Amino acid sequence: MTQFVINNWYLFVALGVICFLLAAGPISQKMYGIKNANAAQTVQLLNRENGVVVDVCEPKEFSAGHVPNAINFPLSSMKDRLRDLDKYKNKPVIVSCRSGNRSMKGAVLLRKHGFPTVYNLSGGLQAWERDNLPVEK
Repeated sequence: MTQFVINNWYLFVALGVICFLLAAGPISQKMYGIKNANAAQTVQLLNRENGVVVDVCEPKEFSAGHVPNAINFPLSSMKDRLRDLDKYKNKPVIVSCRSGNRSMKGAVLLRKHGFPTVYNLSGGLQAWERDNLPVEK
């Protein structure tokens, strides 16, 4: 067994990297206090708590369809424009993207910038559409 590990050390390094990458998302979500919100919970946050959806898709994706009244802040330039979102700090902010992957990175940036209540739209716009909720273009 030891000889196998020695002869195939690169496979074990790759396994370690893959395990780390799989665990990094949930760990940073927990570490930064970011909650997940499904489509129904997002509707409640928007209606009951006057929440705001920040879509981190690129402009071309955003114009193809997004949650109604969402604000487009592409992840690629979000870090440089965080101050523009400060007026929403006292509201629940739901971060969205197409599938829910990029939005977690955007949510982490918002928490680091001092936003107290940040949610990640679970499954992104795809989940929103699966629940037959309206999409704005």
